[in-house]
Amino acid sequence: MSTFDERENAFESKFAHDAEMQFKAEARRNKLLGLWAAELMGKTGDEAAAYATEVIRSDFEEAGDEDVFRKVSGDLGDKADEQTIRTQMAALMIEAKAQLLSEH
Repeated sequence: MSTFDERENAFESKFAHDAEMQFKAEARRNKLLGLWAAELMGKTGDEAAAYATEVIRSDFEEAGDEDVFRKVSGDLGDKADEQTIRTQMAALMIEAKAQLLSEH
């Protein structure tokens, strides 16, 4: 195998790893966001966990975060404004990535 082929394989492996980590981070963020929103709605235990799963599933509707935002925003109503939800999404993405890194 040539050096070029080895470098190409290394780049492809890194790209696949990065994509997988991003997917895992988004799913973890969505779970944490769902648990946060569930708490605001007064849900606990199994009900909160089920809601978090709904939020994770909502991310498969379209590319990007808008489907998740719409789900949580619609469910929370006046319990949290747009800025609060978006700020929480950003903060929880940082937390999700940190959690994933600490697991490796």
